[in-house]
Amino acid sequence: MAESKSKSDFVKEFYIPAYIFNDGTKISYGPDAPKSPVLVFINSKSGGQLGGDLLKTYKTVLNAHQVFDLGQEAPDKVLRRVYIRLEKLKQEKDELASKIHERLRIIVAGGDGTAGWLLGVVCDLKLPHPPPIATVPLGTGNNLPFAFGWGKKNPGTVLSSVLSFLEQVMKAKEMKIDNWHILMRMRAPKEGSCDPIAPLELPHSLHAFGRVSSTDELNMEGYHTFRGGFWNYFSMGMDAQVSYAFHSERKLHPEKFKNQLVNQSTYAKLGCTQGWFAASLFHPSSRNIAQLVKVKIMKKHGEWQDLHIPHCIRSIICLNLPSFSGGLNPWGTPSGRKLRDRDLMPPYVDDGLLEVVGFRDAWHGLVLLAPNGHGTRLAQAHRICFEFHKGAADHTYMRIDGEPWKQPLPIDDDTVMVEISHLGQVNMLATQNCPSKSVHDNPSSNSHHNVEEDDSDEEESTVEADEFRKFGAADTFRIPDEVDISQLS
Repeated sequence: MAESKSKSDFVKEFYIPAYIFNDGTKISYGPDAPKSPVLVFINSKSGGQLGGDLLKTYKTVLNAHQVFDLGQEAPDKVLRRVYIRLEKLKQEKDELASKIHERLRIIVAGGDGTAGWLLGVVCDLKLPHPPPIATVPLGTGNNLPFAFGWGKKNPGTVLSSVLSFLEQVMKAKEMKIDNWHILMRMRAPKEGSCDPIAPLELPHSLHAFGRVSSTDELNMEGYHTFRGGFWNYFSMGMDAQVSYAFHSERKLHPEKFKNQLVNQSTYAKLGCTQGWFAASLFHPSSRNIAQLVKVKIMKKHGEWQDLHIPHCIRSIICLNLPSFSGGLNPWGTPSGRKLRDRDLMPPYVDDGLLEVVGFRDAWHGLVLLAPNGHGTRLAQAHRICFEFHKGAADHTYMRIDGEPWKQPLPIDDDTVMVEISHLGQVNMLATQNCPSKSVHDNPSSNSHHNVEEDDSDEEESTVEADEFRKFGAADTFRIPDEVDISQLS
């Protein structure tokens, strides 16, 4: 009995009474507001059956009104409705509503694509007190959850696992992370289409990237303009092509992709069958990054400068978080000597800088599995611009936070441009010893940056416009009724 009462008292710290969500009769809820009231968003189709099972458990533990199935209702509609209701109750001097508004946290369960969807919505809604977000790993890569200490393995769905996660949420610290805007513009081709080709039958806005409307201020006559946003990484080349093949295979045979371990194994096999372990034999050098694009970078408050890309680089990653391809860190931990010699900064998630890393082939990628392994560190930048060489290729592969697409390129024009710029920041919830580090952390907690690693010597040595201030997530990251969100990672 005592144990049951203790569990009940614990759950109350997250519980939001029903009257907060509708105009029903107010319920007496005791003198104290919950310490960590949560809204829970779950992609019920993620992780095979795990998403659906997790949804049932959370609805059993908490008030069903505060747990939402993303297959049934989009988060922008939910958050807009909840915040309007909270504001109304605050105006009526409802102290409980005021405290819930002040302490509110969000839990999102799904893959990186689902987590990015929630982050984009929270950014776009410009809420008066944006709630910090905790991510439950239900996808294949789970880079976002891993970066903030929530793990990369699919979680348990039983009561004890959910209560354990809620306890972690209560103890979690808030951490701001940078978010990034990506803009691609090209002259409209004389024939054919240059719209992104998704590996899934989903709207491209769901992949955090899509063409702007004719009424958007970014639209230019005679050009095709695309925009998007990301939190973890943008990549182009080899890794994006493998990811595209994986998602295409999952589309054709969804019954084979119900297990995280099987998914990861299939991913590795595709890297082999596509020839990336012998890239110099199977892939023409004309598709290497240096032959495909000219890269420019801008440091903070600096000027544009050309970035030298070694000719052997076949994949380039612009990284914000220390988690890529299932928790690997392509940037690694540069030694103090490297930081000094190359004018680099320790990598933080809220410093307004992206780490730019290159890889030659799949063998080069495997060095990340070794202690102190890392890719070719190219630069740190506040803004990055890719200018495609005229006729270099008729297409390339790109990826944002795990969501890949095939990008057709006009071969008769030299105006294809992709620009990445800093957009702002969003609040995350992180465990105390998470891999991500903030510029505001205590110096002692960042001591790992001063550890001398066995660095390889292979490495080659303004105010934003108003139109960059929106991801478009609240309007365009909607899931149409006919779309099966099990295909969203």
